[in-house]
Amino acid sequence: MAAPRFWYQPKGLFSTVLAPLGWLYAMGTARRLRGASYRASVPVICIGNINVGGTGKTPTTIALAQKLISMGIEPHVVSRGYGGRLQGPVRVVERSHTAHDVGDEPLLIAAFTPTWIAKDRAAGVKAAEAAGAEIILLDDGFQNPAVHKDISIVVVDAKRGFGNGAVMPAGPLREPVDKGLKRADFVLTIGDQNAFDRALPVPRLRGSLKPLMTGMQWQGMRVLAFAGIGDPSKFFATLRSLGAEVIRGEALEDHQPLTEALMTRLELEGKTRIAQLVTTEKDAVRLPDSFRPKVLTLPVRLELEDWEPLLERLAPLLEK
Repeated sequence: MAAPRFWYQPKGLFSTVLAPLGWLYAMGTARRLRGASYRASVPVICIGNINVGGTGKTPTTIALAQKLISMGIEPHVVSRGYGGRLQGPVRVVERSHTAHDVGDEPLLIAAFTPTWIAKDRAAGVKAAEAAGAEIILLDDGFQNPAVHKDISIVVVDAKRGFGNGAVMPAGPLREPVDKGLKRADFVLTIGDQNAFDRALPVPRLRGSLKPLMTGMQWQGMRVLAFAGIGDPSKFFATLRSLGAEVIRGEALEDHQPLTEALMTRLELEGKTRIAQLVTTEKDAVRLPDSFRPKVLTLPVRLELEDWEPLLERLAPLLEK
C-alpha cells in the first residue's frame, strides 16, 4: 500500500488516534532486538533504515560494494530477498533466477557483486563467509538481531526525513528515532540536503542519486513512466530534469508485480499517446520477458559527498 499522506505531515487526528498501536509496534520491535547475534569472522556493514519503505538502501549497497571492489576488497551482499519465494541461503544467479525467486533488489545487486538471499540472515552470512567474502554488506536487517553488525548505516530520504516522528501505523517509523539511532554509526541522508535539519547523535553522510549517462538522448522524448519504488515522484522528476516530456507517471506500490495485464494496459496507453515506456532498474528486473525489449530503463547511482568518515571507521576492522 502507498504511504498515507499524514505520515509526512505534522501530527494530527489520525496519528494521535493510531498512536497506541504505534507504541505496541515499537514494543514488538524492541522485543525482537533482544535476540542473540551471530558474529561473523569478517566485518559486517548493515545498510538499513528506521522508516518503512524505500529510502535508498539498494543504491547505497551498490555504491558501497563498488567502492570496496575498487579498493581490492571482495564484498558479498546478504539480503532477506523480500518478495522472493526461495528461503535460502542461496547465491543469486542473474541468468537463472527471477525476481519471483529471489526478490527484485537482490537480483539487481547481483549484477555488481556476489549476492545471497536468506530468510535466516545468520545462515546467509555463514554461506557468504564460506564462499570467500572479505566483507559482508547486510541489506536491511537493522531491526533484526540475528547477525552482529560492526557498522550500521541508517539511510533516510533527506526531504521526507523521519516523517511525523511516529511509529507505524501512526507514522512511517519501525521504531522511535532516538532508540534506533543509539545503535547506528552513521546516518546517510539522500537527496536535498537543505531539507534535512534534524540534529543527529551520530556522524552524517550526505549523498545524492545521479542518472547514469548511457548515451540515451532523453531531451524531448515523450515518455510514459512507471515506478514501484519508495517515492516514484523522484523518478519522474529525474526524467524531467533530463529533458524528457513525462506525459504521465504511474506510481506503483513498492515491489508491485508487473503483471501481463498491467503492462499490456501501459503499452496500449503508450502507443495511443505516442510515448515510450520507461522505468527504473529495480522495476526492470520484474518485467515479463515479452516486455523487456519494449521498456527503456533509467539507471541511477548514489554519489557520496565524502567517503572518508566511513572508510576511517572501516579501516581498523579490515586490519583484524
